[in-house]
Amino acid sequence: MRPLEDVRVVSLEQYGAGPFGSLHLADLGAEIIKVEDPRAGGDVGRYVPPYAEDEDSLFFETFNRNKKSISLDLGVPAGREVFEDLVRHADAVYSNLRGDVPAKMRITYADLARLNPRIVCCSLTGFGMTGPRSGEPGYDYILQGLAGWMDLTGDPDGPPAKSGLSLVDYSGGLVAAVALLAGVHAARRDGAGGDCDLSLYDTAIGMLTYVGTWALNTGYEPARTPDSAHPSLVPFQNFEAADGWLVVGCAKEKFWRRLAAILGPEFAGDPGYATFADRRRNAGRLLPRLAAVFRTRTVAEWLSELSPAGVPCGPVNGVRQALAEEHTAARGLVVETAHPRYGTVRQLASPVRVGDGTAPYRRAPRRGEHVDEIVRGLLGYPPDKVERLAAAGAFGAPR
Repeated sequence: MRPLEDVRVVSLEQYGAGPFGSLHLADLGAEIIKVEDPRAGGDVGRYVPPYAEDEDSLFFETFNRNKKSISLDLGVPAGREVFEDLVRHADAVYSNLRGDVPAKMRITYADLARLNPRIVCCSLTGFGMTGPRSGEPGYDYILQGLAGWMDLTGDPDGPPAKSGLSLVDYSGGLVAAVALLAGVHAARRDGAGGDCDLSLYDTAIGMLTYVGTWALNTGYEPARTPDSAHPSLVPFQNFEAADGWLVVGCAKEKFWRRLAAILGPEFAGDPGYATFADRRRNAGRLLPRLAAVFRTRTVAEWLSELSPAGVPCGPVNGVRQALAEEHTAARGLVVETAHPRYGTVRQLASPVRVGDGTAPYRRAPRRGEHVDEIVRGLLGYPPDKVERLAAAGAFGAPR
């Protein structure tokens, strides 16, 4: 058995942050039942361009493999009836909505405990379920600006910049997954579930880490650095080579000694570069000298000398280069699923690993694909009840 095969999650998730969090649970064996609103055409991720057609998109495939889908209209009594029966059979209800929506939809623990006292209600929202911004929508781009990330990113002479990836969304999804598992564990131990109030804002502020600690306790003013340099370790940054860029980092004194031995006596013998403090104080003369040296050889030539010597280094790859790295293949990070429209879809494995087993991978579900399996199999509805609920609009407008 995979680690989470005894965990069932009813998920009102959409787009990126929520589905990214539950993706890792699904890969670990949890049964993720996506409740998709038929009035909205299901998860908006099904329609994200450019690689989208009808209700299929490569964006949606990325975040929803190994899950099940049921179209369910919670705005009609019949749909709510099915949802509440799902809650009775689940460990958790998981959502990523605006902060005031879970209460309006009646999916908090106060609403659902009567159905299942052990239910864990995990809500990942933009700004949380309390506070002055709780009613605002939260998006990764907005949060990167609001939480100070963009002010720290980019060239000092350029404008603030966001990360090339939606890191607040993805980090928020992982935070929510951890909270959900902790909640389920506690519910099984104590016999009572509860609410997990997570937000992208909390995640983004929390990930300021030591920069936030410095700002709170000293006069430190965070600032963007040239060549993506570390704010205090010198050298630890991008360097331009003859044919591209590489990153070289001296996070320990021994790494500087190894680098200096390769670069020659003008570096190894200079007492102004002997310690972390010396190099930081003299960065104005050290870094231009290093930059000039690194431009004299290719990336491959530098890596072939620095890496065997134990100097932390690596190329600045493009995405295709990163996916083609030998280590990517050796770690099994590219997996395949079979899809009726796309054929074989290659995508990225979850980095969350437990044990030695290889997880099976199943394509993302078509909207409502598992309705029969869920209502007849899991919930045990007889055919006449399914027909009654369908006629009442539980699964969308009656045909």
